[in-house]
Amino acid sequence: MTSNDATSDLAGETEIEQGLRARITHNPDTNAPETDADADADADEQAPLLSEASNGIRASLESDHGDEEPEWFGTAELRGIPWWKRPSIYWLLPPYFLFTLAFGGIIVPKLNLIVDLICDDYLADQNPGAISKPLDPAQQFDRCQLSAVSARSSLFILYGNLIGGILSAITSPKLGALSDRYGRKKLLIFTTSGVLVGEVLTILAAKYRDTVSVNWILVGYAADGLCGSFVVGMALAFSYAADCTPPHKRNVAFGYFHACLFLGIAVGPVLAGKVIEMRQQYVPKNEAVLLIFYIALLFHLVFISFLVFLVPESLSAKRQETAREKHRVEKDRLPPASDWINQLRSMNVFRPLKILWPTGPGTTAAVRRNLVLLAATDTIMFGVAMGAMGVVVIYTRYEFEWRELESGRFLSIVNSSRVLALLVLLPLLTRLVRGKPGAKKQRSSGSDAFDLALIRVAVLFDMLGFLGYSLARTGTAFTAAGAFAAIGGIGSPILSSALTKHVPPDRVGQLLGATGLLHAMARVVGPTIFNGIYSATVDSFTQTVFVCLTATFGLAFVVSWFVKPHVYLEDLQPDGSPSRAESTFEGGTGA
Repeated sequence: MTSNDATSDLAGETEIEQGLRARITHNPDTNAPETDADADADADEQAPLLSEASNGIRASLESDHGDEEPEWFGTAELRGIPWWKRPSIYWLLPPYFLFTLAFGGIIVPKLNLIVDLICDDYLADQNPGAISKPLDPAQQFDRCQLSAVSARSSLFILYGNLIGGILSAITSPKLGALSDRYGRKKLLIFTTSGVLVGEVLTILAAKYRDTVSVNWILVGYAADGLCGSFVVGMALAFSYAADCTPPHKRNVAFGYFHACLFLGIAVGPVLAGKVIEMRQQYVPKNEAVLLIFYIALLFHLVFISFLVFLVPESLSAKRQETAREKHRVEKDRLPPASDWINQLRSMNVFRPLKILWPTGPGTTAAVRRNLVLLAATDTIMFGVAMGAMGVVVIYTRYEFEWRELESGRFLSIVNSSRVLALLVLLPLLTRLVRGKPGAKKQRSSGSDAFDLALIRVAVLFDMLGFLGYSLARTGTAFTAAGAFAAIGGIGSPILSSALTKHVPPDRVGQLLGATGLLHAMARVVGPTIFNGIYSATVDSFTQTVFVCLTATFGLAFVVSWFVKPHVYLEDLQPDGSPSRAESTFEGGTGA
């Protein structure tokens, strides 16, 4: 390359950057040329981050190619990158499966460990000379199978989810925004570090139970929440997939991560139960359980090592810098920080939810209704899943005397059914209805009737499954109800996909951030309500909580019928100026 060519390229890049910054500041007098093909590719590369620039780029592409679908910005961005540096979901899926395997493997042992530690404290309070072991070797029954212990354990888990959920609700939107400016990998490492701290504190509480209080586990919940918890981890995995996957393939990519999560939850408990069972032949039960936490720590460290040394970053350095520049410009627009009213506004944790209620040109009442109702249905399903997980384990131990092996088998059957529904049933139904090329040819026009039908069917299966929980009086019937409810697992990726179809591509990340905030809030509300119900009714009607969960899904089923198909938020105005709706999204001056 000659010096003149290099100088020309540098000047072109500088001119494009100036044009993009000018559009960020909404300066109508500054306009960067977009006639050069390379400039088009670079500008289109910024589309997901700079909504103001995307309209002009899209108009240019449409003028050049007529009615053809605009090329995805990532095609130009990823072209020419060596395969070992090219971001792909297949880099992240294997280590992410280890993360979910560790997450699933410690669910039951951790809940039972909490029950055992609380049982120790309860028996010590009742009888200071009592044996400080949950299972008395001289007796053949579980000394912790007491309604008082079950109620206290439920409240402890409630407090843990409350602490972690509140902190996660505060930090999740901020961590999501930071990932746009500094990359997905760094934030995934940060999130996993919070999980590591929580499990280390759990190990200390279990290993040194005479000196380390069980309340230190609550500190672990707090550390996990401050780092975003698995809610942010899942959102960052979706963001990574969206960065390196074309729009028409993102449903499949999201489904892979959902299946990975449920597969980890399905296989993890079974493997943990087997390891504990085999280890018990050589060491006491308490030490056998601790081995599971050591293995989980190892898996988390392997996951971090993969992120540091192998997984390529999905956001290019240029896109990160553009996002940071945009953030600096937006901060400069704000009034002085000394104004206490503006400080309170900046601390508003609900501000990301504005995207669910867009105003201005391009929006309609139907768009707002659909966004709110779909987000509400998604939040209800997530909240019930979070609220039911701990209750199910405690309930089955109290009602059916299940321990790690039996509970692990139950979770394995339920989540295996969910994985089969995601990897077999959902793709098969989509292929039969839409055909092989349907997903690729489908344009962004909101959810269609097929999406909404699948959402309603999924919610219905969940509702009937939890009704089965409330009626089951044997472990076999309870497991069958869980497998039936697992078919409703197809609802989660469909809801995520349906929500993203209502907004332009450069609003998808912002929308996922809003749903992440709702999920964090559901993590607080769901366990608080359902653990509280179980604790209050365990002595009177133990199945009350499942009746309430059934009613909650019934509400979600009714809400889903008010969502209308083919509703979509219009993009920028044809003249290239930002619409009021987009100004509202960005926290600008739009009404």
